[in-house]
Amino acid sequence: MNRRATDVLDELRRRRATDAPTHGGRILSYVYDSGRDEIDRLAAAAADAVRPVNGLDPTVFGSVAAMERDLIAFTRSAFGDANRPAGGSAAVGTVTSGGTESCLLAVLSARRTAGLPVGRGNIVMPATAHAAFTKAGELLGLQVRRVPVDPTSTRVDPARLADHIDAETVLVVASAPNYPTGAIDPIVSIGALAAQRGVPLHVDACLGGFALAWWPDELPHWDLRVPGVASLSADFHKYGYAPKGASVVLFTDRDRHRAAYFATADWPGYPVVNPTLLGSRSATGTAAAWAITEYLGADGFTELVRPVATARDALVEAVADIDGLRVVGRPEGPVFAVAADTASSTPIDPHRWSREVRTRGFTLQEQPRYVQDDETELPASTHLTVTPATGKVVDELRAAMTEAADAARGQPPVQAPEALGDLGAAFASGTVTVDDALSLDSAATEAVLVGAGIDPRTDPSTASDAIDIGAVIAAIDLLPKPVTAAMLIEFLAAYTTP
Repeated sequence: MNRRATDVLDELRRRRATDAPTHGGRILSYVYDSGRDEIDRLAAAAADAVRPVNGLDPTVFGSVAAMERDLIAFTRSAFGDANRPAGGSAAVGTVTSGGTESCLLAVLSARRTAGLPVGRGNIVMPATAHAAFTKAGELLGLQVRRVPVDPTSTRVDPARLADHIDAETVLVVASAPNYPTGAIDPIVSIGALAAQRGVPLHVDACLGGFALAWWPDELPHWDLRVPGVASLSADFHKYGYAPKGASVVLFTDRDRHRAAYFATADWPGYPVVNPTLLGSRSATGTAAAWAITEYLGADGFTELVRPVATARDALVEAVADIDGLRVVGRPEGPVFAVAADTASSTPIDPHRWSREVRTRGFTLQEQPRYVQDDETELPASTHLTVTPATGKVVDELRAAMTEAADAARGQPPVQAPEALGDLGAAFASGTVTVDDALSLDSAATEAVLVGAGIDPRTDPSTASDAIDIGAVIAAIDLLPKPVTAAMLIEFLAAYTTP
């Protein structure tokens, strides 16, 4: 049955009303609010201007090529290309749909350049590197070697990376900063190692690159200025403040850039040349990113970063003043994580604390405990992404964090559903094996979730049906990682199934 346009839009607004707020600094993950309405209006107008455009063929839609040229010029300037070691030409790059695609293209280029067949080759990276590289390894037939980081600083020791590099290593990865804790890897030392071993280094600056480039405090070099860096990715739709769907991957070598392309004339249709994983692609993210960078320029980005740094410092200080909580490591950028302070006589569960903060109007992001390959642990934590909009509500957020800590102090950690706890005990005793769990079909896996009280068959647009994410995170800590992955797939697939 057809519906009136006004009714359709009313229904969309009803559904959106249950979403976490995207503006106002009240959600500290996923969205990056500049706090300036004119930037949102500019991005929307630019996106609308190219809404029917197909980025598949920039020879037909020359505006796409022109915007991409400007974005690549802007980003290579922002990320120190002019100060690269002598002897190289200017960096080149590709505008993509997001950080995952940027990282996949960097890995694809590295594998092709190495000349190894599918099924051979490996990527070496810190345990804190983004899961996008695990996805790239799986898709491209590469082994992924996650190297344990120091559990206190959450930085990787380059010597430990070196121990994992061999003749079939196609790429080394470092983060600036990493997502879980906001630490910047020692990229100068890693670059020297990569150059010595003849392996390219990719710097993943998807999260914070457009903040770090203008960060008011002095930071160790992390970008294209560092010898050994072969590629770098950064997202316009994070601290570039564009709508979702815009990132860039830069290469310091033209041939490596071209190695990420796909091209064929071996079919009866038009010649296909794709610099990205997509064929037809929207130009809306590109246009929005272009408009924002043209409007702000380097001075505008500098202005927007200042309140981020100020708010980040204020929130880190607020955590330091709370007995029972601590900031993880020493973050150098716009994000950080909070864990229980086990040195306190009354440590506070960070997920219980996150729940209490949520009741006071702010949404934080809970992260599970992570056991590294050397058996050291990164503790369960709560992640905070700080944006310019956070600066406008920082005093209210500080008060909410302190009040939440008082409410959470003395409470037990958030628990997984009892049924999943029993399942975790069954794995621990050997009564149930990983193979047993992975042999279950989709319907049986869903039944396990429903029986545990995590029912994906809820209305995702109804707040009263909201999933207890804290319980889901707690369950991750109980079950073997392959089983967790299978259950998460089933949960999300069922959650979006009619």
